[in-house]
Amino acid sequence: MFPKLVPVPSKNMIPERDIDKPLVLECINLGITFGGLQAVENLDLAMGQTEITGLIGPNGAGKTTVFNLLTKVYQPTTGTILLNGKDIQGMDTAHVNREGIARTFQNIRLFSDLTVEENVKVGMDAQMHYNMLSSLLRLPGYWKEEKAAHERALELLSIFNMADLAGVKAGSLPYGAQRRLEIIRALATNPRLLLLDEPAAGMNPSETAELMENIRKIRDTFQIAILLIEHDMNLVMNICEGICVLNFGRVIAKGTPSEIQANPAVIEAYLGKKKEA
Repeated sequence: MFPKLVPVPSKNMIPERDIDKPLVLECINLGITFGGLQAVENLDLAMGQTEITGLIGPNGAGKTTVFNLLTKVYQPTTGTILLNGKDIQGMDTAHVNREGIARTFQNIRLFSDLTVEENVKVGMDAQMHYNMLSSLLRLPGYWKEEKAAHERALELLSIFNMADLAGVKAGSLPYGAQRRLEIIRALATNPRLLLLDEPAAGMNPSETAELMENIRKIRDTFQIAILLIEHDMNLVMNICEGICVLNFGRVIAKGTPSEIQANPAVIEAYLGKKKEA
C-alpha cells in the first residue's frame, strides 16, 4: 500500500510521512543545453527524505542527463539544485558525493580485479582519516581505520547476504551479484540520496523480484531517498511512490503509479498517438 502524497511549497508532492522533514532534493527550473539543443528543460522535482521515486520516459527523454546534472558530471545551464536545502551550484562530482548523493550506472562499473570487500572500501575513501605516512609505515592509526573499514564493509555485505563473498574477485560474480555490489559500494559513501540508473537492466524475473525487495530494504534500513531510472514498468509501478515522466527533456506528467498509468500524455509518449479513423 503506497502512502498518501501531499503537496510541498514548490507545488511538488512527497509522501505524507516526510512532510515534517526538510526535502532531501529539490530541482527548480533545472535545464541544460548542448550546442543549442535543450536536453533538459524546466525540470521541477522534489523528494522527501525517505521517498522512492521513479524517473521514466522513452529512450532519449533525458533521464540519464538528469542524473548527470544531479551528480555534477554536467553543470546546469539554468536552474537550481538543492540537496538537503543546500544549493550545490559550483560543486564537482566528488564534492556532491560527500554532500550525500551516490549513484550506480546502467553499465556496471566495478573494479573487476579487486575483491568484493575492496570494491566496497573504495566507497569509503572519503571517510578514511589516516595520512600517507601512516599508511606507508603501517602506524596504529592506519590499522585502526582499516579495521573499522573492514567491519563496515562486512556489515553492508551482510545486509545483502554477500559477506561470504568478501574475498572473491568482483569480476567473477554472477551478473545479479555484481549489480548488488555496485549498490552496496554506493551505500558505503553514506548517501542521503541514492540514484539507481536502470538497476534491473539485464536481470531475469527472479533477480528483478529480489532487486525490488532490496530497494525497499535499503530505504527502510538506511532511511534514505532513492531516485531510479528504469524501463521495467512492473518494477516501477510496484515500488515507486511518486513517478516523474520525461519526454524530449520536458516533464509531461508527475504523480502516483495509478495516476501515471492512466495519463493520456504518458500513454502517447510510450505508444504513440492513435491515428484517427
